[in-house]
Amino acid sequence: MNNNKLKTQDVASQRRKTIITIIIALVSGLLLGWLIFGESGGDSGSAQTQNIASQHDHAKEETTWTCSMHPQIKQPDPGDCPICGMELIPLEEDDGGADPGEIRMSPTAMQLASIQTQKVTKGTAHKTVRLDGKVEADERKVYSQSSHVPGRIEKLTINFTGQYVKKGSPVAYVYSPELVTAQEELFEAQAIKDAQPSLYKASYEKLKNWKLTDAQIETILDSGEPQEQFPVLADVSGYVTDKLVNMGDYIKRGQTIYKIADLSSIWILFDVYESEIPWIEEGNEVTFTVSSLPGKTFSGNIDYIDPVINPTTRVAKARVEVQNSDLKLKPEMFVSGEVEADLSNEEKNIVVPQSAVMWTGKRSVVYVKKSSEDNVSFTMREVLLGPDLGNSYIIEEGLEAGEEIAVHGTFSIDAAAQLSGKPSMMSPEGGEPATGHNHGSMSSEEMEEMEGTNQKPEDQEIPSYEAPQQFKKQLTAFFDQYIEMKDALVASDAKLAANEAKESLQALKNTDMALLKGDAHMFWMRNLDKMESALTTISESEDLEAQRKAFVNFNPIFYNKVKAFGLDGKTAYFQFCPMANDDKGAYWLSTEESIRNPYYGDMMLECGEVRETLE
Repeated sequence: MNNNKLKTQDVASQRRKTIITIIIALVSGLLLGWLIFGESGGDSGSAQTQNIASQHDHAKEETTWTCSMHPQIKQPDPGDCPICGMELIPLEEDDGGADPGEIRMSPTAMQLASIQTQKVTKGTAHKTVRLDGKVEADERKVYSQSSHVPGRIEKLTINFTGQYVKKGSPVAYVYSPELVTAQEELFEAQAIKDAQPSLYKASYEKLKNWKLTDAQIETILDSGEPQEQFPVLADVSGYVTDKLVNMGDYIKRGQTIYKIADLSSIWILFDVYESEIPWIEEGNEVTFTVSSLPGKTFSGNIDYIDPVINPTTRVAKARVEVQNSDLKLKPEMFVSGEVEADLSNEEKNIVVPQSAVMWTGKRSVVYVKKSSEDNVSFTMREVLLGPDLGNSYIIEEGLEAGEEIAVHGTFSIDAAAQLSGKPSMMSPEGGEPATGHNHGSMSSEEMEEMEGTNQKPEDQEIPSYEAPQQFKKQLTAFFDQYIEMKDALVASDAKLAANEAKESLQALKNTDMALLKGDAHMFWMRNLDKMESALTTISESEDLEAQRKAFVNFNPIFYNKVKAFGLDGKTAYFQFCPMANDDKGAYWLSTEESIRNPYYGDMMLECGEVRETLE
């Protein structure tokens, strides 16, 4: 009985402990809930608002990074473009109150895009004009040596061209029956001189009309015998440039037997193209060199300019007279000259660097900078170009002195404009944002004008870029393969040229443009598609003429690339044939200074000249 009582008490004790534990847990839960929810409940709206605001602030701080040439690339972090390797630039948000044509950029974005600006100023329009020409004999000192008596050439004392003749020395001896008869008449008149002095005088003067000297006539009278051979005496001193008779020939009185030129002074005749005529005036000093006289520089002043342009060559001749007493300058030598020229007007002109102007052939635009406290913006403006100064342009309309424009990185600004769908060089009215890596919708004619093919390539101002050594090696490997293709064209082997063009196309694709940054990258891409198109045409054709036509278009662009970036330890010769391309002229590059013409092969293998040496 006692045991049952004890069991009942233990069970009751366990129930009380369980109830107490449940009550304590319940009270603790209510207290904890009150602490968490009750105290913060009144400020929940405020906390939520702060959290959302914080998120908004964070969103405002986030920057989207894009590529100026591949606007479809958008990343939350800075870095390099996965397509071309260029540094990404911040994608600026539009300000609704700003000019819809403005491209806003932060200082950081400008720095990453290598954008440089400068203020527009007025100055003197100056240009270095490069001229090609050759040495010619002074036309005023070229003489025709003729015979004053008719007859047969019995002896020549001048037997070849280039021989020097001194005035008064005999150049030939002539047998003249008419002169023999005239001498006999003189002897007869001498016999009756006292009775018929006028007859004697007439006979004497007749011999003088045959250009015999008094001394020669007196010698004849003293001898009493007619002289059968008479010397033809040189009228001037100089060099024989043309021999027109041979021994035994019969000649008439007054017939030219030699051409003689005095080369103590000569002419340099320079070709002046139509576009350069405004820069060249009489009195301009020309400094020039001759390839056969390295290290020596000559100079002279232009004393005459042709008033008429040659309808075939489209050039006028500018003449410089040079003293040539040492005879170092010889007719037909090629010369290269320079004129430091200013426009003749005294008015100051607005001159801007060539890199500031984006030229489509039909339109020329610049980007004008506007600054504010927070950032800067650029607005596209169309301008009217004046004369090309080589590395700069005269601006006729569109800019005022004091305005600030972009002079480097203009392609980056224009790409940003396309990205935003704002007016740009390619799309003057704006439109949909650009979505790919292209060069716009310019026609081939516009691209050619933009490339400057209306100028001689060697006269263009080509920028020089510091390229990584790895890129230079790749470019040099492409150049070596290009030489193989060029040699195949020299050999007139269309099939081999097609195979080498395929290899060249692959070598071109192996040049990694991602190694180039900023303007260097832009320059490499410029007309790259045309190079690829020309190589494709050569590789897919076995028509030699079609291959050579594509080769004509390829070379000026490739020359620009080689000159801008240089080769790895190689020297290239930029060569020109004036007769190729239907007499329009065509260029090519070579590793040899000697001419091996790829446009004619064996037909005219050595036709051409070296226009520039690229070290």
